[in-house]
Amino acid sequence: METKEKKKPEAKKAEVEKDTWEIKDRYYHLLDNMSPLTFRINSKHSARKPLMWFDEDKGYNRELRYATNQKSCFVDEQQGMVTLGHIVFEDGVLMVPKTDVALQKLLSLYHPNKNVVYAEKDDVKEAIDELDYLELEIEALNMAQQMDVDDAEAILRVEQGSSVSKMSSKELKRDLLLFARQNANLFLELANDENVGLRNFGIKATEANIISLSQDQRTFSWASNGRKLMNVPFDENPYSALAAWFKTDEGVEVYKSIDKKLK
Repeated sequence: METKEKKKPEAKKAEVEKDTWEIKDRYYHLLDNMSPLTFRINSKHSARKPLMWFDEDKGYNRELRYATNQKSCFVDEQQGMVTLGHIVFEDGVLMVPKTDVALQKLLSLYHPNKNVVYAEKDDVKEAIDELDYLELEIEALNMAQQMDVDDAEAILRVEQGSSVSKMSSKELKRDLLLFARQNANLFLELANDENVGLRNFGIKATEANIISLSQDQRTFSWASNGRKLMNVPFDENPYSALAAWFKTDEGVEVYKSIDKKLK
């Protein structure tokens, strides 16, 4: 009786982990809008300027070094003679070609100055941020287009002061749309602030000499007889405080009285 020879189990092929690093030119820029003619960051470890990266898999700090003739930025992976390179930003920008992967990985993955002194240009993130702002701008422009003159004046007064009192409705509309386009975030914040209109109301009442604000900006009074209406809390904008006061029981009555005099 023939016995079938048992097949030996095939040894599993070792799974090769693919390097997911994308080969491309990369751009880096200094933060805080810095753009000096040249700016150098450290490219090798020293006691004065440490350049280390903690490897969680290995459980220890690994020394980093940029060597132009090495494939790795880790000192323990570099072999033979090394040619040290400098990392220099020109006019606040550094372009690292796709052929210099070691420097790219040093800057993008391991350097302690990343997102502290410099950042990598991220086209996808920038596109998303730009799209978000464009959508915000459209929302602001639509709201500005539908806003009535009184609300437009209230918002613009925050930015332009009392000069808005002399503007025509067309000028108010034009400046409001420009404001919404140029600073959509602030425009929407003001448009959704229920106190903006009340602040504007208080300023108009002061300009009409119905109420007065003391020179130290701490007290509102009736302009006709000097009777005190309210004290402004310390370190608070007087018209913001007045707007909040108009919502109180006493303030509502004063608001109604002022409103009649303004009409």
